[in-house]
Amino acid sequence: MIVGSGDLSHKLQDYGPYGFAKEGPQYDERIMDVMGRGAFGELFGFDEAFCDKAAECGHRSFVIMAGAWDGKKVRVEKLSHEDVTGVGYGICTFYPDGDEKDPERRFLEIHLKEKAKEIQEQIASSDAYVRLARKTIDTYIRTGEIIKPEEKDLPEDMTGRRAGAFVSIHKQGKLRGCIGTIGPTEKNLAREIVRNAISASTRDPRFDPISEDELPWLEINVDVLGEPENIDSMEQLDVKRYGVIVSTRDGRRGLLLPDLDGVDTPEEQVSIAMHKGGIQPHENYFLQRFEVVRHT
Repeated sequence: MIVGSGDLSHKLQDYGPYGFAKEGPQYDERIMDVMGRGAFGELFGFDEAFCDKAAECGHRSFVIMAGAWDGKKVRVEKLSHEDVTGVGYGICTFYPDGDEKDPERRFLEIHLKEKAKEIQEQIASSDAYVRLARKTIDTYIRTGEIIKPEEKDLPEDMTGRRAGAFVSIHKQGKLRGCIGTIGPTEKNLAREIVRNAISASTRDPRFDPISEDELPWLEINVDVLGEPENIDSMEQLDVKRYGVIVSTRDGRRGLLLPDLDGVDTPEEQVSIAMHKGGIQPHENYFLQRFEVVRHT
C-alpha cells in the first residue's frame, strides 16, 4: 500500500496566504479526480502554465509516486480533500489489485509513444521555416557544422527579405531554448533563422546545450517579427496579437513575444519584458509593439 498525500493548490481562497485564482479550485478538483481513479496517465496532461497559476505544490511528487505502480493494477481509496487555510490538501491510498501485470497501465511508455507520434506528425506538416530551423539544429548538434541554406529550394520570403526572427524550442511541453533578433542581422531571413536556431539550441544561458539524444523530442517554432511601432500606453497592446519591446534611453531593452502561455494581460507582458531588460518600474521607459508571423 502507498499513501499519497500532499499540498495541492495554494490559491483556493481570498483569505489564504497566496490569494485566490480561478485555476486553484479547478486544479484541486481535477487532481483529486485523476488520483481518485488511479488514472496516472492523465497527470501528463496538466499544462505547466495552468499548474503555475494554480500555485500547486505536489504535482511532480504525484507523478513520481505513480511510477511505483507502472504496469500494475491498482485499487484506489480517495480519503479526503481539505481546504482550511486557502491551501488544498488531498489524501488517497493505493493498493495492488492482484499480481497481474497490465500493459495498458504503462503510462509513461504510452505517453512517450503518443508524444513521439505527435512530433513526427508536426515534422511532416511543418513549413520551410521550421524545417530549416530543425535541420540546422539537428546538423549542428550531431556534427558541429553550420548548414548553408539552399536558397533555390526556399521561398522568396526567406531569401529576398531581411527580418528579425526568434527560434523557440520546447521539449515535453517545456521551454528548452529561445533566442532571436529584434531586427535583421543577416543578409536574409533564411540565414537569420540558421543563426538563431543554433543560438537557441546551444547558447540560451537559462539551459544546458541540447544533446543529441534530445533531438527526436524537440518541438520547434519560428517567429518572424514585423517592424516595431511606437505606442503611448499599454492600452494599445493586445497580448494575443502584439509582442512588446520596453526600452530606456541608455540602451537597455527587453522584448516579449505575443500569445505566450501564462501571459494574459498587457501589464504582465510589460512587466516580464522589463525584467528581461533589467528595467525598474520607476524608471523612464518607452514602449513599442510588433506583430509576428508564427511558424509551428
